[in-house]
Amino acid sequence: MSEDREILAASKAWPVVEAQRVLERVAKRPPAKGYVLFETGYGPSGLPHIGTFAEVFRTTLVRQVFTRLSDLPTELFAFSDDMDGLRKVPDNVPNQEMVAQHLGRPLTAIPDPFGTHESYGAHMNARLKAFLDAFGFSYTFKSATEAYKSGAFNRALLKVLERHEEIRRIVLPTLGPERRATYSPILPISPRTGRVLQVPIEECRVASGTVVFRDEDGTLTEVPVTDGHCKMQWKCDWALRWAALDVDYEMSGKDLIDSVKLSSQICRVLDGVPPEGFSYELFLDEKGQKISKSKGNGLTIEEWLRYGTKESLQLFLYRDPRKAKRLYFDVIPKNVDDYESFLDAFPRQLPQEQVGNPLWHIHDGHPPVDDRLPPGLTFGMLLNLASVVNAEEPSVLWGFIGRYAPGTTPESSPRLARLVEHAIAYYRDFVRPNKRYRAPTAEERKALLELRDWLAGIGEGVDAEAVQHELYEIGKRHSFAHLRDWFKALYEVLLGQSEGPRFGSFAVIYGIANTRALIEAGLAREGAAAE
Repeated sequence: MSEDREILAASKAWPVVEAQRVLERVAKRPPAKGYVLFETGYGPSGLPHIGTFAEVFRTTLVRQVFTRLSDLPTELFAFSDDMDGLRKVPDNVPNQEMVAQHLGRPLTAIPDPFGTHESYGAHMNARLKAFLDAFGFSYTFKSATEAYKSGAFNRALLKVLERHEEIRRIVLPTLGPERRATYSPILPISPRTGRVLQVPIEECRVASGTVVFRDEDGTLTEVPVTDGHCKMQWKCDWALRWAALDVDYEMSGKDLIDSVKLSSQICRVLDGVPPEGFSYELFLDEKGQKISKSKGNGLTIEEWLRYGTKESLQLFLYRDPRKAKRLYFDVIPKNVDDYESFLDAFPRQLPQEQVGNPLWHIHDGHPPVDDRLPPGLTFGMLLNLASVVNAEEPSVLWGFIGRYAPGTTPESSPRLARLVEHAIAYYRDFVRPNKRYRAPTAEERKALLELRDWLAGIGEGVDAEAVQHELYEIGKRHSFAHLRDWFKALYEVLLGQSEGPRFGSFAVIYGIANTRALIEAGLAREGAAAE
């Protein structure tokens, strides 16, 4: 093993730990198909959301590490369960009455409510591929409808038919009495209505490869189990896919742990070997509820990218995948700035430290270290500049940036230019509506007067660290229980918010004279403030 591989293999970063598990699997069982298969699943009953994207991104991270540790070729299948019957109409699709007329039919057999594709399923699949392509993922898209109808699953489907009762014995103990009475892993598609039916199978005819059931009108009907005339109930469907495609690795949400165990048992019945897996925690919306495609709660990819960079989204998804996290607008600024901090640290780190840096994984070992921002110009700083000057146009912020970092322009720093655009959008939609100024207390007023007078004695070329040092000293000379109370007062009185930037850097970027004027406005503010 080369030195680079040894350093990577020794890392405790979660993508490395997962890749090592896949390595152990293929060492025991080299893939007869000639490549190692990573897979992600997508249920296209509703619009793709960040949870869908996260699974592809995280799986890609594991795949990237694996390819650095092994010479075996790999594939990533993004598999869409687009042959599922639509059970309810999502809240966030148009033409709901039209869609409701097709409940129970496969998603690829329902007209597109958006009017842009040949079917509901095709539209949702296109949306999935569009945002995966926008992030440059390397993947192969797979459609359940195509897999069933093309015969790709036929051999595995005939095994399901042959071992129907064995699969039932696995699943029945997990069902309630009513469902248990009618359960079959095989869901025939009605030749009359086109709906996916959950009905008892009257007879499994292994010799002819068919099933007999009563259609919705009571007619005794026989159809092949192959070529798209039936689909599998989803836990069996998952197992069928694992066995038919010989999947080596697939992630899933924590809510599917029991389903993974059940599908793994069925996969073995079908002579397959269940893939290695990883159980991740679910994202929560601002109310602490699980995000859902049908509800459309949480954030969309488009919303995040309006207010933050794609790299900040990737950092959010990289972090703590086994920890439930709120996915809402207020997490964006921190992740934008944390990305910049990791990028700034990367060149100073030893190789073994770099592979523990999230950006090593996000950028497949090559973070853009030559594209760092000028020191002190954080996203939080841009937000606060926008807030103070009520910026509606990028040119307003660029006036301050150009003075602070001469020669820095939108043309010379396109990434900073994108951050400026994001900061103005975020300020306009989230900061401005929630600004609440207050008057200073008597003690805060004394400290602000001292700061104002100290600033009057220094020039515009002062170092940010000198301003920050004096802020600490002023805070110590006044009766604040904690220094953080002094900084909180600065933010609430001067900026109208409870949190803010590193104030020394802010003062230098905003300008010493401007900062003094800001303090004057705060001192002039009237109204009750807690003593």
